[in-house]
Amino acid sequence: MGLDIRWPIGLMFSLIGLLLTGYGMIKATDSVSLGININLIWGIVLLVFGSAMLLGAIRGSKTK
Repeated sequence: MGLDIRWPIGLMFSLIGLLLTGYGMIKATDSVSLGININLIWGIVLLVFGSAMLLGAIRGSKTK
C-alpha cells in the first residue's frame, strides 16, 4: 500500500505553523506573556516539525 501518514501530518502541522507564525508576527503586542511572543515561537516549532514530516515523506517515497 502506498499510504504514508507523514503527508497529512506534515501538511497539517505546516499549515497550522504558518498561520500561528503569521498571527504572532501581526499581533506581536497582543500575544506577549512575560516578554515572550508565545504564538510566534510555537508557530515556528510547528512549522519545523511539519517540514520535517514532509521531508521524511518525500525521502521515503523516493526510496521505494
